[in-house]
Amino acid sequence: MGLQQLPDYPWGLVEPYAARAREHADGLVDLSIGSPVDPTPDIVREALAAATDAHAYPTVAGSPPLREAIVEWFARRRGVAGLTAANVLPTVGSKELVALLPWLLDLSEGDVVVHPRAAYPSYDIGARAAGATPFASDDPAEWPETTRLVWLNSPGNPDGQVMDVAALTAAVTRARELGAVIASDECYAELGWDGQWAETPIPCVLDERVTGGDPTGVLSVYSLSKQSNLAGYRAAFIGGDPKLISSLLNTRKHLGLMLPAPVAEAMIVALGDDAHVQVQKERYRARRDRLKPALERAGFRIDHSEAGLYLWATEGRDAWESMQRLAELGILAGPGVFYGDAFPQHVRFSLTATDERIEQAALRLEASAVN
Repeated sequence: MGLQQLPDYPWGLVEPYAARAREHADGLVDLSIGSPVDPTPDIVREALAAATDAHAYPTVAGSPPLREAIVEWFARRRGVAGLTAANVLPTVGSKELVALLPWLLDLSEGDVVVHPRAAYPSYDIGARAAGATPFASDDPAEWPETTRLVWLNSPGNPDGQVMDVAALTAAVTRARELGAVIASDECYAELGWDGQWAETPIPCVLDERVTGGDPTGVLSVYSLSKQSNLAGYRAAFIGGDPKLISSLLNTRKHLGLMLPAPVAEAMIVALGDDAHVQVQKERYRARRDRLKPALERAGFRIDHSEAGLYLWATEGRDAWESMQRLAELGILAGPGVFYGDAFPQHVRFSLTATDERIEQAALRLEASAVN
């Protein structure tokens, strides 16, 4: 499938439900797309402003201070020691990396790209754009011999599942047996809520317990969009196998895929400050604690969702029927069919709405349970 043959962007299908929800007397509550609504931290904005005299071209590799900040962050926040500047690379947001990685790895017809069954659509689209074949599976034993790239997503979008060390190890072991690159999208790793993840750090695919201390063939993908409210900055990075990083760097140099210098300076500050990340996590915790029980009282079952930015829910009927019910309440969610064919009865609720809008959603859901 060439770029001109990609399917229409799916979110247009939601517009009729959005239009109905906007008619609600107290306004729309948009819980569909996880776009941050809270302020970018002042220290990050100040760093960006101070770096606006950016008259020279930035480097694709990122400045030495940025790469060192990424290395230090992996050690401090993800428990991954021993990385150097050769192990990391900034990217222009994470979506471009996710969508382009199959092409950057020179995948083509006959190659398979594995991704989770409940999955962010860009894994599938990236495979198709490169001419490769997407394959939805959570079981390493199912991965075919022609697999050349494996995508993991932990915590998952949309379902909030977390892969523990044993699950990550099994995935890495199988990918290595197949000679495949394995890339783990981990951008919600700071947002653990339930079970062991309420207290235990969510493991990284680069953890030495997973890799045996050898990052060969392994990549971790991360974004600051959610934890630092930097979605508009397009601030992300990858870490892992230095040979893969070097190859990706060379290709990206040819394409001019470089992070703007002011954004790089803002990233350095954001990566070095844990306080604002904790503040943002507590905002999301409070919203989740209000929305989750309201959904359950309204007849939804919450599946997984032990971490991440979303609640993955079903009321046991077609997702579009749930979308219509919610639209009548002035609430917009994301239909599960956007995240894989296996989930026709699920909807995804984002926590990225203001406290006031979350409260409105909860009140409407609770009222609907009574009626």
